[in-house]
Amino acid sequence: MAKKFADHPPEEDGLQNRIDQYEDHIKLKLQESEILNGIPMNNEFEVAPFTRFTSTRLYLVDPGLGKRVVEKPIGHKKKELMEVVDFSLDHLNLGREPKMKMFEATDFLEGIYRTEPSMGTHYELIFRDIDVQTLQHYRKVTLTRPYAPLHLMDHRALSSEKKMINLILPLSGRIEKFTLFMERFIRICIRMDKRVYLTIVYFGEEGLDQVKAVINKVSKAYDFNYIKLVTINEPFSRGRGLQVGAQSWSFGDAIMFLCDVDIVFSTDFLERCRLNTDPGVRIYYPIVFSLYNPSVAYSLQGMAMPKESEQLVISKNTGFWRDFGFGMACMYRSDFIAIKGFDEKIDGWGLEDVYLYRKFVRSPLMVVRATDPGIFHQWHEKICDPSLPSDQYRGCIRSKALNEASHAQLGMLAFKEEIDNHKAIIKDR
Repeated sequence: MAKKFADHPPEEDGLQNRIDQYEDHIKLKLQESEILNGIPMNNEFEVAPFTRFTSTRLYLVDPGLGKRVVEKPIGHKKKELMEVVDFSLDHLNLGREPKMKMFEATDFLEGIYRTEPSMGTHYELIFRDIDVQTLQHYRKVTLTRPYAPLHLMDHRALSSEKKMINLILPLSGRIEKFTLFMERFIRICIRMDKRVYLTIVYFGEEGLDQVKAVINKVSKAYDFNYIKLVTINEPFSRGRGLQVGAQSWSFGDAIMFLCDVDIVFSTDFLERCRLNTDPGVRIYYPIVFSLYNPSVAYSLQGMAMPKESEQLVISKNTGFWRDFGFGMACMYRSDFIAIKGFDEKIDGWGLEDVYLYRKFVRSPLMVVRATDPGIFHQWHEKICDPSLPSDQYRGCIRSKALNEASHAQLGMLAFKEEIDNHKAIIKDR
């Protein structure tokens, strides 16, 4: 018997089946979503708030500490919103006679959008109704960008077993902090991880002998040879120190961890440093959890200050995600050298980190920017040099204020007299 063939080749039938599955999936998700009608929710925390936007402004509902509460749409967000407005205009002008006035971008007044994790993005746009001459007449366009079913993009085996990390630490003075850093380095890197090389770039002569003594003590006690001290007899510059540390490496390509003496990290972070870097492909910029001043954070809660290891707690009362900080990073040395590293002309506080980050953002490399619960920035008193340029000085003061305590805790300090009066009244009753 002759074998029968379908009207369409099997591969076309398979493609059509996938298309049908996608359409069914999208229809189901739209039915389950809160777009044209409300749906019952369990509590107020399930409500997904909208972000309001115009053609020139975004009014952010969840800006984070490092962003403005209102900002200009740029990059991917600008491209997305322009596409949404253009799509709406095409719909509004569909079927209009050539002689009729067409809806234009200037007729767009404002919109709102929100993203629901299981459905996609929901947009509502308000346009001026050009067919009605009087005010208070509008056209509202509601759109969705639904998520398709999950689609596998890549699957590969990863191994970090032979990936060495060169931790580069620029330093000037701060011997007590350095001693504590080395105690943590012994515990995390020498005893546990065992795949970290330490490059210390020290500025100046003061305290240098003490640093050498600490290094020699650690090397002898733990038979640890993966350590190098590079000295520079010039004023401290973090960018300069990291640049020199990167250039001093002579063992082929390796992952570099750009670090500070106030940073506390875990072995889990070191693994993420390895797993999120790939030469010529991606680099890792963790969002560090920055701890508040412990003398403020714990005293306001009526608690005794715990020891350092017990302060590494992620909560709204102990710190915040430092989403405006770009000092800590993991990358392959080859990628750092390819973009020519830091701008060594920048002196003083802060901007060298931002400029390096911008270089990577503008490069073809993927920048992996994510919160990391394994890396903390310890609180320390920050002194802002009044002779700094205005932009650097403002950044330093802003960072100093954000590092001290939460908004609520600063409020408690500001109204301490009122609170004390209240306590006295309650006590006398």
